[in-house]
Amino acid sequence: MTQVDIAVREPTILGESPFWDGAAGLLWWIDIRAPSIQAWSPATGAHRRWLMPATIGCIVPRARGGLLVGLHTGFHAFDPATGALAPIARPDPELPDNRPNDARCDRNGRFWCGTMENYGRTRTGSLYRLDADRALHKVDGPYIVPNSITFAPDGRRMTFTDTRQGDILAYDYDPATATRRGSRVLLAADGAPGRPDGSCVDAEGCVWNARFGGGCVVRVTPDGRVDRIIELPAINATACAFGGARLDELYVTTGTLRMTLEQLGAQPAAGSVFVLRPGVGGVPEAAYAG
Repeated sequence: MTQVDIAVREPTILGESPFWDGAAGLLWWIDIRAPSIQAWSPATGAHRRWLMPATIGCIVPRARGGLLVGLHTGFHAFDPATGALAPIARPDPELPDNRPNDARCDRNGRFWCGTMENYGRTRTGSLYRLDADRALHKVDGPYIVPNSITFAPDGRRMTFTDTRQGDILAYDYDPATATRRGSRVLLAADGAPGRPDGSCVDAEGCVWNARFGGGCVVRVTPDGRVDRIIELPAINATACAFGGARLDELYVTTGTLRMTLEQLGAQPAAGSVFVLRPGVGGVPEAAYAG
């Protein structure tokens, strides 16, 4: 049995979008519902928090330093040293109730992000791509809760899901043209407990998926087999990322959203960031090239 430890004991309402900053030795993540960006150092235990002026959906590193942040008001560059936000692009300007959700950069540094109605009540979301020159492209839609965006280590496979629909889909991805094709079901909606939330990939090309309402993370091989299910002491697993000096630690964010008083009493660590060592390493997170 894989040991699961608490990395950061934090009553996060909806933790999401973790990534590891290898140069600084920091784990970054967000809380969507108490809008903030957070960073934690395993070496020192230091934990910082930056409050955001609007609901936040995602963060990714920027090659030029700082972060690219998806806020309800659009995509912004964020400087952790000053706390300054600078607007870059606005998806769905005609849909004021929409906000960014899950996001990731492909291996060439293009930013892929899904949008959704703030509480996931309507099918008004889309999938966007933000190129290094800041050109914003609406790829397709509509979706309810776009999620689980990953790119294989070689950059030639992409995954995606609409959490409400539940199937995690895999596509052939062309890094030269930033196009995907050949949609196929990697993991069916009923293939694991709960619903699919955020994902990451390991060095062997397997997808690790956090299962919201399922209290676990699952490892899915490139041919669609679930070969690991690791249970967590929190029912709402939201996203995961490899980190640590050797990228051999899997960090999992969780949330307390929609938990009953009975569940909160039975799961006192809910909302924390957990860490486990699954015996396989990850790959460095690609940074936005713009």
